[in-house]
Amino acid sequence: MKKNVILFLILSSSIFSFAQKKQGKSISFLHTAGQDIVNESGKKIFLKGVGLGNWLLPEGYMWKFGGLGDRPRKIEKMVSDLIGKEKAAAFWKAFRQNYITEADIKRIAELGFNSVRPALNSRLFLTEEENPVYVEEGFQLIDSLVTWCKKYNLYVIIDMHGAPGGQTGANIDDSPNDIPELFIEKKYQDQLVDLWVKLAQKYKDESVVAAYDLLNEPLPINTGSADKYKHLLEPLYKRITAAIRKVDQKHMITLEGFNWSNDWSLFTKPFDNNVFYQFHYYCWARPDNLNGIDQYLKKRDELNTPIWVGETGEKGNAIYWATTQLFESKNIGFSFWPWKKMDTENTPYSINKPGNWDLISEYSKGGAKPDAVLAEGAFNELLENIKISNCKYFEDVCNAILTRVPAKIEAENYGHDGFNHSYFVSDTINKSKFYRKDESVKINLDSKVADQFWSEQSIELQQSEWVVYSFESLTTRKYNLSLRASAAADPAQLTIFINNKK
Repeated sequence: MKKNVILFLILSSSIFSFAQKKQGKSISFLHTAGQDIVNESGKKIFLKGVGLGNWLLPEGYMWKFGGLGDRPRKIEKMVSDLIGKEKAAAFWKAFRQNYITEADIKRIAELGFNSVRPALNSRLFLTEEENPVYVEEGFQLIDSLVTWCKKYNLYVIIDMHGAPGGQTGANIDDSPNDIPELFIEKKYQDQLVDLWVKLAQKYKDESVVAAYDLLNEPLPINTGSADKYKHLLEPLYKRITAAIRKVDQKHMITLEGFNWSNDWSLFTKPFDNNVFYQFHYYCWARPDNLNGIDQYLKKRDELNTPIWVGETGEKGNAIYWATTQLFESKNIGFSFWPWKKMDTENTPYSINKPGNWDLISEYSKGGAKPDAVLAEGAFNELLENIKISNCKYFEDVCNAILTRVPAKIEAENYGHDGFNHSYFVSDTINKSKFYRKDESVKINLDSKVADQFWSEQSIELQQSEWVVYSFESLTTRKYNLSLRASAAADPAQLTIFINNKK
């Protein structure tokens, strides 16, 4: 065993004032320019935002619900069964008014994000009758969002999360029959085209609207939907885009692949000159592992368009720090999912669980039906708890997403600029067995339980090997730097450089 081990740890910090991060007093239209997204002055804009999930399309898992409440229409039925139709209607109107407000948008901007991705349910904009009519409430809510975002300089990416008939055949799009009827019934395709035209007509002159996200996570493989209908996806995209372009030639359009957005094999050539492609990035492996993105980088070169991560999150701070830093190093914008949800520690904001909520949750899983008075009390409490002023803020989560201090930077989260830039090791042949398996820095799994949701890793460096960590600070201030390390043999030295100063 070698003695006198010398390890180099290099820290790179950047200080940006919040004012420097702002886009300016007015937001201009965005468009694609090769592999970049730029504004009307030609300045590159790196979209980093949050997804406004659960607001216009409630998702059962964010309510702690089971199968009887796994999608909007089932949650609505539960609420109606528990407190009656009239009170349920009042509840939903108040829910949508309280869940995302101007205070949320102001806070999102204050924290340093520059965009939001609202998830739309078509039922809130278009009825499901034989002869459907438009619903004014949905458009009014988006109008308010656009107004707030204009005030606080945030871009809006409008996301069709639940299309007429459903595009996945699963719960996430509010599918009525667990089949992707959008691709089965032409009437639903007609409705979707008409809805997008309606949205484009409303927002064609709004520069704060960055892009139209035509379909969220269409046609998963695991339900059998992809094999049956994937050949219909790009033709539908082309049809929607052609209809939009008749009324709106300015806005970008973002396209998702089939199989939860992530299979781009259908895309061979952009069919519009202002389009970019989107994938979703979730690292749910146990123990923690960073998924590779090389296939998307190669496809970007082939298509010569920007690429974007429309959803990432639902894990822990180590993964958040690594993934968003990876995206930025590869010129890929992102939207963190979601902004807030109930009783959590891995989103920027957490909604406090109402009293007696566990009884309602059990009912959604087939348990006993709670008393109507008890249920109404819980739902009324929820209406207060969802207001951002009553939610709990997690600074550590937000700082991890935006790779800034104060924060705990895990050893395995050195930079993503590669050998001789973000790290140096003597053995470049053997790859890590954990976490970043395509690189040669030795990463050890320290978790006592191998399959725990948040695992613990460390790195092991030999003599003269080094790693680089980068972070930002919103303000100029003093920080305490603490390092946790151990040596295999004594004596040992650890040399630290911060912005090239030893």
